Amino acid sequence: MSVKRIGQVIGIKPEDIEEYEKLHAQAWPSIIKIIKQANISNYSIFRYGNLLFAYLEYTGSDYEADMAKLADEPEMQRWWKITDQMQWQVPETKENNWWHEIPENFHVD
Repeated sequence: MSVKRIGQVIGIKPEDIEEYEKLHAQAWPSIIKIIKQANISNYSIFRYGNLLFAYLEYTGSDYEADMAKLADEPEMQRWWKITDQMQWQVPETKENNWWHEIPENFHVD
């Protein structure tokens, strides 16, 4: 099985840090299920000051299709409606993306 490792970054509004972290500490079971159904595993979000760094591993065969299905889920849309307003995009974010994907420079298994 091939693994695609993905790193992403986005800003977090200082006034929303506490609520964002509380929300993720008690992530809805439905959101966890949707993430796993999209062939995402080993998913973590870290915070450094006002920046969030996400790391995930994708093990499916069609990343774009799986991400489109994930985005079409009403429960995921409800989650994003809450979390997106807490975030701000870094200037390098590509059109049609929310988080900015950053290149992998080094990896050791």
